Amino acid sequence: MISKGCEQCAKGGKMVLFVYGYCDQRDCFYCPLGENRKNVTQTYANERPVESEEDIIAEANLMDALGTSITGGEPQEAMEKTCRYLRLLKDEFGEDHHTHLYTGITGGRENMRRLSEAGLDEIRFHPPYEQWGDLHGTEWEEILYVAREEGLTPAFEIPGIRAEPEFLDFLDEGAADFCNINEFEMSDGNYRRMQEEGFELKDGHMSAVEGSHDILETMGDHEKVYFCTSVFKDAAQHRSRLKRMARNLRREFDEVTDDGTLVYGKTWETEERLADLGVPDEFYTVKSDHVELAWWLLEEMVEEGDVEEGEIVEQYPTYDGTVVERTPVA
Repeated sequence: MISKGCEQCAKGGKMVLFVYGYCDQRDCFYCPLGENRKNVTQTYANERPVESEEDIIAEANLMDALGTSITGGEPQEAMEKTCRYLRLLKDEFGEDHHTHLYTGITGGRENMRRLSEAGLDEIRFHPPYEQWGDLHGTEWEEILYVAREEGLTPAFEIPGIRAEPEFLDFLDEGAADFCNINEFEMSDGNYRRMQEEGFELKDGHMSAVEGSHDILETMGDHEKVYFCTSVFKDAAQHRSRLKRMARNLRREFDEVTDDGTLVYGKTWETEERLADLGVPDEFYTVKSDHVELAWWLLEEMVEEGDVEEGEIVEQYPTYDGTVVERTPVA
């Protein structure tokens, strides 16, 4: 089963709103946060630092966001900010803008009510790993029913460390709507700690942990369990999001690659020179100290001797236009 939030994410339509980097659960050896996100109060919309609410709206518009996922750190430890941003998104984009939130604490009824009233649709709980298998009769079971009573869709989202049948029990009992299992991964933020715990990378993979797929033997056949692979996150989610952004940003002459980057040419010739060569206006844009144009046109003009040199630029379609590669053409 795939939730509405996951459907939107697979299309690259889910903006990631990182609201708060602090978290009380300090002993999670698998926490993937890097040093630039851990224990910070800075908010990010995707990779864009948020200095004002307008930054969030701009990022959502850039990618034609269908919805937003709220993450951290621990979003429930910054409830005022989290609720303010939820209201902002619903006010700006309407009720169809689907929102879900990741949390590692229960939070209690008051938090569930505040989140629901602010516009949260779905809440995904990640209980502490050391409590897996012993959650019944605890606050973790209670909060599932409380969240539903307050109008939220309750679910689990856990890393694929090991199979735990108790999560299936919660699904069968109707306490949780679904359980997402993320393929266990190593990151720059947790690599050393993961190795100390005895985990190793899967052969041929950049981040996936050896053995994480074994969880499917116990949990994979359940209709309300979805296993999200590291390859899917990169190939489907991230690239699809970039492609959405690229389609919005591209100029007439930009090429959008399969990876969702933009490719164009750059030359230091003058606008007058391009006009003399008869280049149509839609094939170039004049900048302060250079001209950007179709990459294939640049190559053609250099080959024919009409232009001395230039470069082909590949960049991300992000707010800051990070350059991936520059290839000289001469």
